[in-house]
Amino acid sequence: MIRAHLLAAMLAFTASTTAADPLPDPVAHFPAVDMDEVRLGQLLFYDRILSGNKTVSCATCHHPDFGTSDGLSLGLGDGGHGLGANRKFDPENRPEQRIPRNSPALFNLGASEFTRFFHDGRLEQDATRPSGIRTPLGADMEVGFASALSAQSMFPVLSPDEMAGHYSENDVAQAVRQGLLTGPGGAWSILSDRVEAIPDYRTAFDQVIGERPVHFTDIANVIAAFIAFEWRADDSPFDRFLKDNTALSVPAARGMAQFYGDAGCSTCHSGLFQTDHDFHAIAMPQIGPGKAARFERHSRDTGRLRVTGNPEDAYRFRTPSLRNVALTAPYGHAGSYPDLGSVIRHHLNPVAGLHGYDLTTAVLPDLPGADDLAVLSDPGEVAQIEAANTLAPRTMTDQQVSDLIAFLHALSDEISLKGRLGVPATVPSGLPVDGQGS
Repeated sequence: MIRAHLLAAMLAFTASTTAADPLPDPVAHFPAVDMDEVRLGQLLFYDRILSGNKTVSCATCHHPDFGTSDGLSLGLGDGGHGLGANRKFDPENRPEQRIPRNSPALFNLGASEFTRFFHDGRLEQDATRPSGIRTPLGADMEVGFASALSAQSMFPVLSPDEMAGHYSENDVAQAVRQGLLTGPGGAWSILSDRVEAIPDYRTAFDQVIGERPVHFTDIANVIAAFIAFEWRADDSPFDRFLKDNTALSVPAARGMAQFYGDAGCSTCHSGLFQTDHDFHAIAMPQIGPGKAARFERHSRDTGRLRVTGNPEDAYRFRTPSLRNVALTAPYGHAGSYPDLGSVIRHHLNPVAGLHGYDLTTAVLPDLPGADDLAVLSDPGEVAQIEAANTLAPRTMTDQQVSDLIAFLHALSDEISLKGRLGVPATVPSGLPVDGQGS
């Protein structure tokens, strides 16, 4: 009976996708990595030495316990303690604000197709630039980053809210506040000097770059190598279906038929990793401080518009990959939705989702004074988000939504979720390691 149901589901899927989007090619290109770089990158990824106050590591906001995110709608960087829902602000070093955007997952970022980063794509591969990468630093961008992933991994250290720290409370924060980001005396230089001064790191870098001084790009390159190796995710049930027709569960097979058929998901979530790497406006609720420069006084986040200046890009955000998506909640550029069911239903009617949004469903650590509804309580701001929406309403039954969720679970790769090297017990700086009782 079970085999008959599976056969029926597969036949139904084949029939339903005859005129729908084709299934992706099951093969992706992942450049080779050097394991000496990977092992060194693992230690630096989990080492708080790269933050201004030595209290935050890359792993604080991208931890395997939370699907390489942080389990929060909007996190707390410098000035916070703990992981996930247990993260609290430090009364003696209170964060100025929440991190403005949801922490994205890191799966498959080593694949060659990933050339744009951040929710607004403000850092991307660009062969016309001397560095090969277009970034917010413009002409000040340093040469030597091995890839856009390498460069992306090192921008959080320049953010006061994330890793640098505020005011002039440490040498990195002071450099950032003065606009000294790159070059001698800049924040990147300060951090590379810190790392080089630790004997175990200097010895490890000898194996990777030789005896020359450690440059910040070297740190970035080994962290990128670690990310590419640790969280490659291309062995899910869906991958096995594509490669050798290993059957999915009946609900997942029905959900796949929806995804690549009438539900229209693959219009934007295309390719092997379910992303077109493009930007779309779908009226996602805006919560938290928004994305504004320090001199601006608003809480909106206009997404891609801030990068291009093109009004047509207002409120457009990058299509996220859906690999391991069942384990990377909350969802949306501001982490507005706590589970797959709620974010799917937003896609079915974005305008209704925007107007009916309930902030109590967000996963937000306590931060007294935070005005998380500044935008959603302003009719004019909401009207602008609504006007930019390009996603037409659709209808799905509860069963179809459930089947779609089953398919999204079939995108989970258990090996990548655990990580291939895992969390180190200690790091060369001797600082506490997130996830090791710290």
